Amino acid sequence: MREIQASDAKARLANLLDDVERGETILITRHGKRIARIVPEPDDRAANISRVMAEIDEFRKTMPRLSLEDILQARHEGHKY
Repeated sequence: MREIQASDAKARLANLLDDVERGETILITRHGKRIARIVPEPDDRAANISRVMAEIDEFRKTMPRLSLEDILQARHEGHKY
């Protein structure tokens, strides 16, 4: 969560909304006091999380299958797979 002064938020609203659309929460302050919070819509956020999880699953399918022993040995030896 990022905090931003109300005066800065007013000047940068379009950029802040882009950030919120990507899932970030913005906290608006005035004179150091929290006055508002801009949060992503829950439905969009859930859809984005589902999309990213599906992308991760697809990426994992392209990776070689390694046993725990292989991973620990590579870590110990400093090899990259």
